Amino acid sequence: MLNGCAVGPDFAAPKPEIQNNWIESTDPRVVTTGDVMSHWWRTFNDPTLDRLIQIAATQNLPVQIAGLRILEARAQLGVAIGSMYPQTQEGFGAAQENLLSSRLANQANLQHSFASFALGFDASWELDFWGRFRRNVEAADANMGATVADYDDALVSLTAEVARTYAMIRTYEVFIQITRENARVQREGLDIATSRFRNGATSELDASQARTLLESTLADIAPLQSSEQQAKNALSTLLGRPPGSVDALLYGPQYIPTASSKVAVGIPAELLRRRPDIRAAELRAATESARIGVAKADLYPRFTLFGEIGVQSSSMSTFLAPGSRFFTTGPGFRWPILNYGRLTNNVRAQDARFQQAAVTYQDTVLKAQREVEDALIGFLKAQDSAINAQRSVQAGQRSVQLSLTRYREGAEDYQRVVDSQRILLQAENRLADTQSSIATYLIALYKALGGGWEVGEGKPIIPEAMQAEMARRTNWGKLLPAHPPPATDELAPPTPAGNAPILRKPIW
Repeated sequence: MLNGCAVGPDFAAPKPEIQNNWIESTDPRVVTTGDVMSHWWRTFNDPTLDRLIQIAATQNLPVQIAGLRILEARAQLGVAIGSMYPQTQEGFGAAQENLLSSRLANQANLQHSFASFALGFDASWELDFWGRFRRNVEAADANMGATVADYDDALVSLTAEVARTYAMIRTYEVFIQITRENARVQREGLDIATSRFRNGATSELDASQARTLLESTLADIAPLQSSEQQAKNALSTLLGRPPGSVDALLYGPQYIPTASSKVAVGIPAELLRRRPDIRAAELRAATESARIGVAKADLYPRFTLFGEIGVQSSSMSTFLAPGSRFFTTGPGFRWPILNYGRLTNNVRAQDARFQQAAVTYQDTVLKAQREVEDALIGFLKAQDSAINAQRSVQAGQRSVQLSLTRYREGAEDYQRVVDSQRILLQAENRLADTQSSIATYLIALYKALGGGWEVGEGKPIIPEAMQAEMARRTNWGKLLPAHPPPATDELAPPTPAGNAPILRKPIW
């Protein structure tokens, strides 16, 4: 009876529009049965990439910030839960020496100088009659769940960005290798043209054309090296390290990551369960829904139980005597009747915030489907393009061989050689770019499908060194365990004191 009823709506998740299947689901390379691979980067079979993602998951600073927000939200949940119990529980005491003015009316026969000693305890408890505190706990709990989902989403973005940056570095390495190899072939052509010019078999124009092409090709190397180093610097930041510290990690063959031509994407409805940003959007809508109840409760009277007990005396000798005791107790209420529309409009504003969050949730689901479709069609068409690009390279290599042979024999002028070598360089770069697109589209696809947050499963959300630093500064109770227990399949429900260990655990 004291708890009464909770005003405001009970949250019901909006019903977003979900397509039944992907547009490209009929393609034999698209697998819609089974689960999406959680540790998807292993499909590239690249130990270097595996190591980079593991390092990033433990050292990336934005991910650590996301973890700290979980701790903040858990502490705020503890505050909300504590508000459901007596809000004021205070001890008080005072020792005073008083002197009254003798110049005031009716003061002639009073004692002007006297002491006062008091010691006691008071408490007040605003009853949660309209569910204001319970709705506030509901909002804080949903907000904490949203921060966990944000942490997972940070891991999804991190794993995709590390893989994409790594693929970019390998692509630049391949571009540099292609350019240097073409420069080597072009230098051979220059030697042939120079020899023929010196022997009088051709004009200086051939040698000049050969040198122009060679120097133009060599000029492309420096910008590629610059872009490669910038990508390495970006990777260093993702790993939480200063620039120039990843070279030792990039060991192994320098090739663009490749994976199977088939990809498991599941069905669109699974995005609601798998993508952390969708889960976060839903929980934020739940948060705003609960806050409508908090705002509505302000429209109704607040009922309070209060009490005060203690001892009071003007002399220390009688301070603890039976007659020095006093107490006050009873119920009370407050009702802001004339608020001139402030409270009503606050409810309306909160309802608008909830509707914004609900529409944002639907928009997030819609964008998620588009991201999957965009990445999927890009991945499939890049594979188709790679077949033609490979054939173009093979034809270009044959063309260079034939043109050089015919030029050496005097059957062709050097312009044919220049054209064939330039076309070959373009074809090889196009092939490398297409192979890089296959990798980046696949990475984007797995990110769009919500894969990658599993890399943090069972791990502390912040490093142990940071836990120790925070524990030295503040009493965090059991929020910062020295040796975290293994993760479970679900997020542990909050305790009233807010002391449950915060570990990386799946939220669904």
